[in-house]
Amino acid sequence: MLRAVAVVLLTVCASIIVVPVFAQTDAQLISFWNDREAGSKIAVNHSQWQLILDRYLDDQHPSGINRFNYAAVTDADQQSLNAYISFLQTYEPRQFNAEEQMAYWINLYNAATVLLIVAEDSSIGSIRELRSGIFTPGPWRRKFIKISGQELSLDDVEHGILRPIWKDNRVHYVLNCASLSCPNLPKTAFTGQNVEALLELAAIEYINHPRGVRIEGGRLFLSSIYDWYRQDFGSEFADLIAHLVKYIEPEMAVNIQKFNRAEYSYDWALNRP
Repeated sequence: MLRAVAVVLLTVCASIIVVPVFAQTDAQLISFWNDREAGSKIAVNHSQWQLILDRYLDDQHPSGINRFNYAAVTDADQQSLNAYISFLQTYEPRQFNAEEQMAYWINLYNAATVLLIVAEDSSIGSIRELRSGIFTPGPWRRKFIKISGQELSLDDVEHGILRPIWKDNRVHYVLNCASLSCPNLPKTAFTGQNVEALLELAAIEYINHPRGVRIEGGRLFLSSIYDWYRQDFGSEFADLIAHLVKYIEPEMAVNIQKFNRAEYSYDWALNRP
């Protein structure tokens, strides 16, 4: 009997180990949010978020990876960040135009990610140490946001709203998961006026950094983002290369077009100083 129990436990443990990092990578529209008012002039004030970014985000790190000083956030600023997220939850974003909506969801996602780490344990080594459940690494499936009576998780914001509604693969370059291999947490808060420019800038920065694209020892290495979300970059590997070529430096563009496959990697260490 004991041996049988041991076998069962080992089997369960093995299944835990192979749980994927992301529980969801498919874009599945939450239809409730698929509405907007094209002529809306509503402009959300994101100045509280900008103040947090100004105080704690280092966008001049020599690594080229923006660092957030989670441990330095004061109690007052933690309260301010919490108040900002609460403030966002008072809005009905379906009353915004498309650009204002997109900026709203991106800022909410990034600010909520920062708050999760600051509020729970800024000394952790990786966001994956936070959990959505006993067997689910990372906080992405927690329903801790409530807007228009709807409970949402970070996964819902990314995979149920941003990806399926806008169908813009550049969104992967502006959602920050608090890790070294993530695209940079932008230094500037998104607004309806700057969202397009910041999307383009983020794509250029990430693709031209080694954690996005690099060649080593005659092999092409890409961020795992391009593996996890490959459907967002086209049905063929050539489609992904075409996307990268659009943003990458000319000499590198010539070199990566020689490849018909790539290897993928990701560093989940926290993006702290």
